[in-house]
Amino acid sequence: MSPGVRGRRPGPAQPAPPPPDEPWTAQSLAQGAAGIALLHVERAHARLGPCRLAHKWIAQAASGDVSAADTTGLFLGAPAVAFLLNTTPTAFNSLYSEAWTTLHAHVTALAHRRTDTALARMFRGDLPTFAEYDVFYGLTGIGVYLLRSDPSSSALERILSYLVSLTHPVDSDGHRLPGWWVGHDPRRGHSTRFRLGHGNLGAAHGITGPLLLLAQALRRGISVEGHQEAIRTICFHLDGWRQDGVAGPWWPEHLTLAEFDTYRTHHHGPGRPSWCYGTLGIARAGQLAGIALNNPALQRSYEDALYRSLTDPTQLAQVTDTSLCHGWAGIYQTAFRAAHDALNPHLHNVLQPLGEALSTHARPGSANGPGLIDGDAGCALALTPLAADQAPTTGWDACLLID
Repeated sequence: MSPGVRGRRPGPAQPAPPPPDEPWTAQSLAQGAAGIALLHVERAHARLGPCRLAHKWIAQAASGDVSAADTTGLFLGAPAVAFLLNTTPTAFNSLYSEAWTTLHAHVTALAHRRTDTALARMFRGDLPTFAEYDVFYGLTGIGVYLLRSDPSSSALERILSYLVSLTHPVDSDGHRLPGWWVGHDPRRGHSTRFRLGHGNLGAAHGITGPLLLLAQALRRGISVEGHQEAIRTICFHLDGWRQDGVAGPWWPEHLTLAEFDTYRTHHHGPGRPSWCYGTLGIARAGQLAGIALNNPALQRSYEDALYRSLTDPTQLAQVTDTSLCHGWAGIYQTAFRAAHDALNPHLHNVLQPLGEALSTHARPGSANGPGLIDGDAGCALALTPLAADQAPTTGWDACLLID
C-alpha cells in the first residue's frame, strides 16, 4: 500500500431497494446501484473483495424494467447497465451474457434513434442541448459505451460522424456560432444573460466531452471522414479561449454571446482543477488529442497546463470534497492516467502529493451519498489504483473518458 493511503470502507455492502417513487435510481451510474456496482466489480476483479457483493449490486442495478427511452444515456438506464456489465470479469460471463446481449441491442437501437434526432435538429437549424451530445446523457456518453463494447459498429461510426458535424459552425439569430453552442443557460434554463444560450467548454457537458471521445477513438485506430480536422477545430477553439495566468493556463467554464462576440471572458481566474469543468478535464482532453494526432508539441502544451494547475496552491485550495466529478478522486484518477501517458516526466511527481490529499480527505459516509460521481463509490474507486499503483483492472474510468 502506498505511503499515506489508509484503509477505507469500500462502500455500502448491501444494496437497498430504490425508493418506490423513483425506481429508476437503481439504474443510475451517477448516484445509484449501477455506479456502486462498478466499485464492487473492480474489487472482485482485483481480488480485493468477494464476488457475491458485486453480484448483489449488479442484480440491484438490473432489477425491474431497465429503460432504453430516448432520455437515457451513459449515466442512466440501459446504457449505464450495459456499461456496468461490460466491465465484469470473464468468470461472470455465463451469468450476464444474455442480459448484456439484450441490453446491447437496445443501446444500439437507441444510438441510431438519437443520432437520427440530432441530425434532424441540425437540418432544421436549431441549436442543440446538453442532452443531445454530452457525456452524461448525450451521444458522447453512448459513444463511450460503444467504443468499449462494439468499436466497429455502425452505431459508433454514426455517432463519431455526428460529432464531426457538431464542429461545423452554425448561423443563429444573425450570429455565426460553434455547432455545439447550446440554446439554454448552464443550468438548462433560460435567462436574460444567456439570451441565445451559451458555449460550454467543460468535459461533463461541453465540447471537451466530444473532444475526449474523438481523441480516444482515433487513438485506437477508429476514424471517420473529417475526424482529425474536427479534433483540430475543437483544439483551436480551446486555444483561442485559453487564459494565461501567473500560475499557468486556464479556461473559462462557459461563454455568453457577449463574451463570444467581444472575445473576452468575465472570469477573472481559474476555478478548481476539476474533471467536469476545470483545467484538469480540458488538459487531459488536449493531451489525448496530441497523442491521437501524433502531435508532441500539442501534447506537451496541455501536459504543461495540467502540471501547473495541479501544483498551484490557489487552485487546489478550491477543492472542497473527494468526488470524481469535481473533487480529489477525479483529480487523482485523471492525473494518474495523464501521468502514465505523459511526455512530461514532471507529471509523475504530482501523483504522491495528490494521492496523499485524496487519502487525507477521504472519509466514508460522504454527505453526497454512496454513489459514483459525487459520493463514496467514486472516492473508493480512485483509492484502489492509488493503493495498488496500477490502472483499474476493469477500466471503469472510461465512463469519464480519461482512461
